[in-house]
Amino acid sequence: QVQLVESGGGLVQAGGSLRLSCAASSRSFSSYAMGWFRQAPGKEREFVATIIWSRSNTYYADSVKGRFTISRDNAKNTVYLQMNSLKPEDTAVYYCAASSLRVGVPMLSIHYGYWGQGTQVTVSS
Repeated sequence: QVQLVESGGGLVQAGGSLRLSCAASSRSFSSYAMGWFRQAPGKEREFVATIIWSRSNTYYADSVKGRFTISRDNAKNTVYLQMNSLKPEDTAVYYCAASSLRVGVPMLSIHYGYWGQGTQVTVSS
């Protein structure tokens, strides 16, 4: 069982930055791929980024590539999402998730078995 708690959301002007954090309660944190998803009002949840186990390979949605950076600190059981050059269309609830997938890259919601409660990010124009 993995419990995930996000923090760091808030209101920011377009062009600004935020860093989201996600603290995990698992002793085997390094064995999970960790991902960030987001869901805007009236839209489906979408993949943002993932970081694979202890190898720290990272993958991003095209919409955030070059602006967002996912990282993890296995010693602190924490994954981060640094968001720069934020746009109003980045406004959403951001969710942290953990995946035990061992083959391929987990980029779909169904690949993740554990989810945080979400944190709101609002970007004003």
